[in-house]
Amino acid sequence: MRRVPDVPGIITAEQVVRTAESIAAIQDDQGGVPWPEGHIDAWNHIECLMALTVAGLRPEARKGYDWLVRHQRPDGSWPMKVRDGEPAEAAGESNHAAYIAVGVWHDLLVTGDEDFARSMWPVVTRALDFVIGLQTARGEVLWQRDAEGRPAEYALLTGSSSIHQGLRCGALLAERLGDPQPDWELAADQLGHVIAGHPEAFADKSRFSMDWYYPVLGGAVRGTAAVRRLDLGWDTFVVPGLGARCVSDQPWVTGAESCELVLALDAAGLRERALAVFADMQHLRHADGSYWTGWQFVNERHFPNERSGYTAAAVVLAADALARATPGSGIFRDAGGRQARSTGECGCERARA
Repeated sequence: MRRVPDVPGIITAEQVVRTAESIAAIQDDQGGVPWPEGHIDAWNHIECLMALTVAGLRPEARKGYDWLVRHQRPDGSWPMKVRDGEPAEAAGESNHAAYIAVGVWHDLLVTGDEDFARSMWPVVTRALDFVIGLQTARGEVLWQRDAEGRPAEYALLTGSSSIHQGLRCGALLAERLGDPQPDWELAADQLGHVIAGHPEAFADKSRFSMDWYYPVLGGAVRGTAAVRRLDLGWDTFVVPGLGARCVSDQPWVTGAESCELVLALDAAGLRERALAVFADMQHLRHADGSYWTGWQFVNERHFPNERSGYTAAAVVLAADALARATPGSGIFRDAGGRQARSTGECGCERARA
């Protein structure tokens, strides 16, 4: 029988299931998992499906993948926001598209259902081809293509870091299904190098904690460089006893960022720190198993005044990583399994030319 995550002294398997059930409770009739304000985006939706899969809520997760199939556009993207079954913002984000590879690979690792992975393979290939189409000669991936098909003028570090994981998972899925995609592997190598070595390639969003830990979480920065990066931003973003800030200039900790930091710390081999942050953020847990989005610690009130499915999902995935419970628990640790190629092969020289 497959285990459900249990992190002794912090969260029990029963509590993890209740948290996943809080996600299922907000899933709509079509399978979408919305934000508290009502829209759905593909990235957070997929994260929620991964959490449902971890907790054994397989029918609900598959219903959510059906939603993705129905809403994917011919170019491989999803609308930035979907509300009531219709696009509310029509642009397509590259990191949203890339995350389907993480979700499908995770489902295969946890369930072993290769037939389902094969049924989703065309969805994954269209999505990652959309992503590759937004990669520059240097290697970063532009953050969106607008409703008229025009690419954005800049790349985002957090988004590109998540895309790096998506390309790595896509390449692993391709190998498992017997349809290797060397272009995805090369794209991941190029992207990983730029993330690790070229901060000038990305718009400055350094006040956001995600730009601090996501290069580690997405696998582009590992080893001593990962530890050094996490150490450098620690005092800026971590509030002892509460969790991680969303932004450096506001007294506001958020559950999703805290749990993603847990995943990054675990991936970097900093398990004790990961456990401590995971324990600290449990003050956001509600009695029904859901989680408040954040806590404003000067005003001492929940902010925003909502409980979000994506926060609950991050909790479940962090618990699984720490407990090593399911076969998918290493999906973030394994994102850095390959080293990026050297500068001369990654696209930097072509970009200079």
